[in-house]
Parts: sequence; structure tokens; C-alpha cells
Amino acid sequence: MKRILLISCMFLVSACMLFSINQPSVSAFSEQIIQKGATGNDVVELQARLQYNGYYHARIDGVYGWTTYWAVKNFQQEFGLDDVDGLVGPKTKAMLEKSTKFYKEWVHQQINSGKRFTHYGGMELKYQVEPSQATINKAKQGATNQWQQQKTQFQKQEAEPQKEPAKPAPQEQPAPQEQPAPQEQPAPQEQPAPQEQPEEAAEDAQSATNMPGGFSENDIQLMANAVYGEARGEPYEGQIAVAAVILNRVNSPTFPNTVSGVIFEPLAFTAVADGQIWLTPNETARRAVLDAINGMDPSEGATYYFNPDTATSGWIWGRPQIKRIGKHIFCN
Repeated sequence: MKRILLISCMFLVSACMLFSINQPSVSAFSEQIIQKGATGNDVVELQARLQYNGYYHARIDGVYGWTTYWAVKNFQQEFGLDDVDGLVGPKTKAMLEKSTKFYKEWVHQQINSGKRFTHYGGMELKYQVEPSQATINKAKQGATNQWQQQKTQFQKQEAEPQKEPAKPAPQEQPAPQEQPAPQEQPAPQEQPAPQEQPEEAAEDAQSATNMPGGFSENDIQLMANAVYGEARGEPYEGQIAVAAVILNRVNSPTFPNTVSGVIFEPLAFTAVADGQIWLTPNETARRAVLDAINGMDPSEGATYYFNPDTATSGWIWGRPQIKRIGKHIFCN
């Protein structure tokens, strides 16, 4: 009798072990901070989790490029994280782990098999291998519904502790008691004024020394004018992309090889045609230009872009489209 019981127990243990092996394993990130340029299993997990949540739609390849970078930034912004910088540190990882699932063995199995697949929430794994377009659309919709619910819950949780520290605001009201001292206010206002100018000049000098390609201040100003005239009101990513298109044209043998030549090429930019090129750009447009000069290209190498709502040229619709940012479609 004891032997029968022992054999039965061993059978149950073996069955449990076999069951646990067949279940998809859930993994967590390593401790390293993941940033643009990184490669490896952490990036695979990052891309898979972002795709599970509906933010990343490209191939899961373990390479942290621009598409992954913008997916991370969009996730950070939508989920109310303090730093929207594309760096995947402890807070971003924790939020990803809360809002997504990652089946490590399954995902790596698909990658090693060379299969194209999706990893969206709301879809059974068996339907995520080399899916049809209808399956992809259904998966995306399931992911969208899922992350919107999760995002709302997370934002509510984060909003509650934020209301408590807001109570000390009434303590700041005594500040008007310091205002009656009229002689003290002008003094600090006059002193920093001369100090700010050399700081800005120093920043401009540092930016100039760090800029590849030897772009002049006139080049930067002209590009800022073009970005402001073409893309003000667009998301910051879209403004960088417009600046990147100008640079991509400068580097292309089929366009003029100077900034002014590209911008003032006949019929090249609407802002030149309607005179908006001469509007005074804001600081955001200038920052977008500097980011593009220093290597950021959310357009992913595009040399054209257009607004599908206002485009009148049938030719532009025939260009190979890369992506859409804001109101602009970027293409080659």
C-alpha cells in the first residue's frame, strides 16, 4: 500500500513539473538602463512589452533604434511618468511590468524560427504566429482597449498621492508680505540680466562646437524658420522630423548640397511659397533643428513629407511612405 502511495505521489510531482514547463514563462528586465543603441534580450523584452501594449508595431529584433525610442517616449508620456526621455530605467520598467505581459520562451522561439509575428494583448498566443491582417487588426484593437483601461487605473493611482502634497500651497500665500519691500525687488532683476546673456552665448558656442557637418548660425536660423513655418503646432517629434528631412536632402545627391539651396529650391516647401518662412521662429523650432543636426531622425531617412488633408499633387501620394507623425506623412 505504501509503495502504491509513493508511486502516486511521484506521478503527481512529475505531472506538475511537466505542466509548469509547458506554461509560458514570464520574465523581467535586468537591472541595466536600456537606451537607444542598446541590443540584446532586454531590448527584445522591451519591444515585446511595448507591442503587447499597442505602442510598438515594428519587428521585434532586439535593436533599440528610433522606432523603439519613440514608442518608449509615447508610453512614458501616456502613462504619466516623470521623465519622458526614452531611457528605460526602474520606473519605466516597473510600469511596463504592471501594464504588460512577456512570454519569454514563446517570443524567443518565434524570433529564432525567423517568423514574423505580433505580441499584442487580448489575443491568444496561438493566433499571434504569422497572423493575417485581420488578426493583426483584431489584436491591435484588443491591445488598445486593454492599455487604455490600465492607463486610466494607473493615472488614478498616481493622482491620489499628488493631491496631498498640493495642500502646502496655502503656506506660500505669506509671500506677498515680502513684496512691500520695493527696494529689494529691482536689485535682483537688474543683476541677473547681464549674467543670462553670456550663459546663452556659451550654450550657443557649445552647441556650435558639438554640431557635425559645420553648420553655420545662418543655417540653423534658416532651418528654424523653415521648421516653424512648416510644422509649428505639430508634435515636437514632427518638428524634428521636418528638420531631418532638410538634412537628408542636403546629404542626398539628388538635392542641393546646402541648407539654403534645399529650402529655397523651387516648389520644395510651402512655407517659402506663402511667405511663412520669414515668421520669427520660437525656441522649440530651434531645439528641433539642433536635435536633428545632432543625429535625431524620427522620419527614418525620409526626403519628402506632405499633409494628406491638403496635398493636391497626385505624384506625392505615389512616394514610398515610411510613417505618419502628427498631420504629416513622411516618405521617400
